[in-house]
Amino acid sequence: MEQRYAIGVDLGGTTVKTGLISESGEIVFQTKLPTLAEQNPEAIISQIKKTIHDALQAARGKHLAGIGIASAGIIENPGGIVKSPPNFKGWESIPLGKEMEKEFGMDVVVDNDANAAAVAESKFGAGKEYPNFLFVIWGTGVGGGIILNNHIYRGQFGGAGEVGHISIDYKGLQCNCGSIGCVEAYVGQKYLSKRTIEKLQHHPESSLHKIVGGNLSALEPIHLSQAAEAGDEFSRNVLLEAGQLLGVAIASVMNMLDLRVTVIGGGVSAVGDFVYNEIIATTKKYVLTPLRPGITVLRAKLGNDAGMLGAAGLVL
Repeated sequence: MEQRYAIGVDLGGTTVKTGLISESGEIVFQTKLPTLAEQNPEAIISQIKKTIHDALQAARGKHLAGIGIASAGIIENPGGIVKSPPNFKGWESIPLGKEMEKEFGMDVVVDNDANAAAVAESKFGAGKEYPNFLFVIWGTGVGGGIILNNHIYRGQFGGAGEVGHISIDYKGLQCNCGSIGCVEAYVGQKYLSKRTIEKLQHHPESSLHKIVGGNLSALEPIHLSQAAEAGDEFSRNVLLEAGQLLGVAIASVMNMLDLRVTVIGGGVSAVGDFVYNEIIATTKKYVLTPLRPGITVLRAKLGNDAGMLGAAGLVL
């Protein structure tokens, strides 16, 4: 049987990455252009079209299933309407899917970038062996996607999988979403760094001071990892607490959806194994007793290619 291919577009705030992807997950061709997000929607859409035209040249003679686009923002389907993606100037509500179908005359599927990354890990990455799992993006914020029976679960209005906005303390920290006690407000990159800086005032012995050259405003989770791996007790404890808090949120999803497996990606997910061990231990502690034996937490495998691969996976 002839192998199928799809064009996957990862529409980011800085870069549009587009690839020709085989159904086995091979990136046959890829290109990228600046998003031009600071200009206007017309400029962004023009950049997307240019990358797709380049990918179509590479797809000549191949069985092309369609085009998938992964974008930040709320996505309304049918129509692939992208609503208010962050950092896109003047972009409120645009039917991106219909616009691309009109331009290229083929099926186009648009989805949220977290959902697309979940699809990528399901089809080509760490979740390939698991028909049901929770995908967590642990980065600037905490996002997620839910894979049920090998398909992304979007919910009635496309908002399913927002694990970062599970409240772990109804009297807790204020989250940017407007709610209180969201796990994102504790372990999202910027929040985690902010809380760590506040605590560091009382820990002059920590090697973090030296790692950031005394400039605490430059502190990022990668510095915490470096210090923890080098034996800094303060950094290790901060990351262990982050693992515990994330584990509490994951356990809530496990209990609600009867899931056993979580795949974690995103920039902060590169932390050491000791953090993953803490996530697993805490998840097991907070799930219902019958669920505990099957609890598994895996690192995502696809890194920066997840958006592009997942976008293609939406139509393959």
